[in-house]
Amino acid sequence: MSIVIVGGHDRMHCRYKEICKNFGCKCKVFTQCPANFQGKIGNPDVIIVFTKTVAHKMLNVVSSKASQSGITVKYCNSSSAFALKECLTSHLQIS
Repeated sequence: MSIVIVGGHDRMHCRYKEICKNFGCKCKVFTQCPANFQGKIGNPDVIIVFTKTVAHKMLNVVSSKASQSGITVKYCNSSSAFALKECLTSHLQIS
């Protein structure tokens, strides 16, 4: 399963990847908006958005990409490691 994480804290970048790896998922983490963000998202199974720490521009790109490609978007208020684990657990139980 491939995951894209949008938002969060720069210092947690490696921790987010480690958590996804423990769940058996590949992930990309975007804590800041890079050039050509829409092209770098790719076609993941799910996009996780940390709503408190995401730029509006990134949120708009995620929304349009998800509606075009039919990608599932999960919104998470907190950008903590525990919140990411809960989000992944709930998504993997539904799938």
